Amino acid sequence: MHSSRNKQKYEKSALRISITGSTIFVILEIVMAVITRSQAVLLDSVYDGVEILMVFVSLSLVPLMYKPSSESHPFGYQQIESLFVVVKGAIMIAVTVGLIINNIQIIFHGGQHVNFSMVAYFEMSATLVSIAVIFLLRRMNSKLTSPIVIMEIQEWQIDSVASFGMCIAFFLPQIITGEWFQPLIPYLDPILAIILSLFMLPVPIKTVITGLRDLFLLPPEEETVQEIKDIVSPILATYGDTKLYYDILRTGRKLWISVYITMNRDMISISKFKSVQKEIIQALSKEYQDFYFELLPDIEYNGDTEVPEPVPDEEEA
Repeated sequence: MHSSRNKQKYEKSALRISITGSTIFVILEIVMAVITRSQAVLLDSVYDGVEILMVFVSLSLVPLMYKPSSESHPFGYQQIESLFVVVKGAIMIAVTVGLIINNIQIIFHGGQHVNFSMVAYFEMSATLVSIAVIFLLRRMNSKLTSPIVIMEIQEWQIDSVASFGMCIAFFLPQIITGEWFQPLIPYLDPILAIILSLFMLPVPIKTVITGLRDLFLLPPEEETVQEIKDIVSPILATYGDTKLYYDILRTGRKLWISVYITMNRDMISISKFKSVQKEIIQALSKEYQDFYFELLPDIEYNGDTEVPEPVPDEEEA
């Protein structure tokens, strides 16, 4: 219980750090977008603004993630997290696509002039701050492995790369002074905003796909499944020639791993069975922090529904 409380405390602290940083960024980006009229900066501010709203929702979900499973909730409340991840990813996709359409319209209307120098120095500062926040969140999440915090780290990584790219791009008018480049300057900002949007899109799309897999109780990615098999199979090889069937699910941050083993002999040692299961759990805990594992004998069913007649005792015969 104490460990669970500590994890919950760390997770909330990590999300608060992300909220604080994002709030400061959004305020500065809105001010900068108004002053410079930059669509690329506006993209950042809208994206980060949606992110803040979603993090506030994340904070309210954290206590549910640490509630145990029960008969009424056999998977606990982990699927709420999966649903939240899907909703957040879908909102991010909608916002990004909307900004792409808006900037295409700006290009067709002749583009716009922007204070490139001011934006370049602002984005340089934003890159350095983003890197610092990423480093801090990674250190905190090393004790958690929280999908929500991982999503926050991914968002900050996108922001840092986007800010660095914008910094370089907005220095171009100062570096390239040729007459051939001058007609392109009004289109530089909306084109950059579209490129950034396309760069951002894969992350929320992947997030939605992963969340949907979890919601529909489909197996996780093939790499994860194979990694689990590589850990479990060698340990179960101690039973000799056996057949294994894996049932692996993921709900939110938790993995549910069931392994059905078909024995090549009629009798099994319960104590040996427990010992092997304990060994597997210890091996899995080195790679995964939140999982449930069960090892079960697979009793084959031949399809016969008839109840066999009782064999009479010798005395009765």
